[in-house]
Amino acid sequence: MLSSFLIAGVIGVMIFFSIAVAPSIFKLLPQEWASVYVRSFFPKYYAVLGITCLVAALLGDLPAIKHTAFTCAALFALSLFVLTPQVNSAKDKNQRKKFGIYHGLSVGINLGQLTLLIYALYKTMT
Repeated sequence: MLSSFLIAGVIGVMIFFSIAVAPSIFKLLPQEWASVYVRSFFPKYYAVLGITCLVAALLGDLPAIKHTAFTCAALFALSLFVLTPQVNSAKDKNQRKKFGIYHGLSVGINLGQLTLLIYALYKTMT
């Protein structure tokens, strides 16, 4: 049961960031400040949500939650330790094509995780 609440919390954070925070960052802040903010925010986002998913997986007694949470924890780790450095490096080197690929991949993974987590939570209620 606690694992379902943890997953619901992860879903809430992901949706709130996607709908409320992300669109506002680049609209309200100058480009330089927005970039600094994003570079500071995303490692924390991936770490906190990844650890939360890992805890949910370890506490989970339902296969839908356990397997999905482990998968999402691994994807958060991949995003934190592999993709984020690649995105930052491409941005620093002004490699727009590479930046677009890595950033697009990170967004796609994030949307995939959100979809998986919502589905797993739905499966626990049916």
